[in-house]
Amino acid sequence: MLGRLIISMLGLFITAAIIPGIAVNGIWAGFFAALILGVVNGIIKPVFTLLTLPLTILTLGLFIFVINGLMFMLSAAIVPGFVVSGIFTAIFGSIVFGLLTGWIHKAL
Repeated sequence: MLGRLIISMLGLFITAAIIPGIAVNGIWAGFFAALILGVVNGIIKPVFTLLTLPLTILTLGLFIFVINGLMFMLSAAIVPGFVVSGIFTAIFGSIVFGLLTGWIHKAL
């Protein structure tokens, strides 16, 4: 579990370096942002996905990207030092973050 948390933290730092509008101010902010992002994705995202299922079906699954962006923004709202400037930045950042952490997990 600690390994996944560190990989997520690394993914957040790389995402913040790549995408303007996302900032992680310090190691502890990155650590807690990765932790809160994991909790949000594990608990809140499934409920939110179930509640918005008709809209997700209507958009042929594209609304999932919006949900991921909203979870990214929620994590940024909870963690001081983790900043996401807007919804489009959050959506693009969540895509990049997901790809990066997936590649890092696969590489290790």
